[in-house]
Amino acid sequence: MGANLLGRNLDGKQIAWKLVMDEPTNDLDIETLELLESLLVDYQGTVLPVSHDRAFPNDVVTSTLVIENDGLVKEYEGGYDDYLRQRPAEAASQSRPNPDVPKKKPADAPREQSRKLSFKERKELDGMPGRIEQLEKTAQDLHAAMAEPSFYCQDRDEIAGARKRLEDLERDLAAAYARWHALEELAG
Repeated sequence: MGANLLGRNLDGKQIAWKLVMDEPTNDLDIETLELLESLLVDYQGTVLPVSHDRAFPNDVVTSTLVIENDGLVKEYEGGYDDYLRQRPAEAASQSRPNPDVPKKKPADAPREQSRKLSFKERKELDGMPGRIEQLEKTAQDLHAAMAEPSFYCQDRDEIAGARKRLEDLERDLAAAYARWHALEELAG
């Protein structure tokens, strides 16, 4: 039964490629770690990494498996930090440090804006100028086509479809600029 389960995703669907990694970030320099993260983000199969490195799962995983106090394994969306935000209140209170130990001041807690970009976010930020350029070029081409007198000789549905595509492009372009701005702010 155990070997059969390894051939399936957690949702029971059959998978073709699976990779189990135990502490894959140990003894890696920054360059090699970034290469590993890049390869894992693009990997088409299922990867089950086991790691004490909290930053690594934040950068590469789409869900986190946690063995809870009741002995059951529960799945949470996202990396380790996402798990911390999603876990039940009683689990959060049980894992709090001893009250006799002084707590950090709230000012010492890292702010969301000053956090380091994850590998995925850095990759997204690096690709934003090209994505925006592509959206602008497509919108410019559509504007040029709509400026031609012959454009309005088309069927009414074709004209409406082109206007809808232009609205969608402009909305996507505004969203891309907003995301680029947000990522730039996070990058500091």
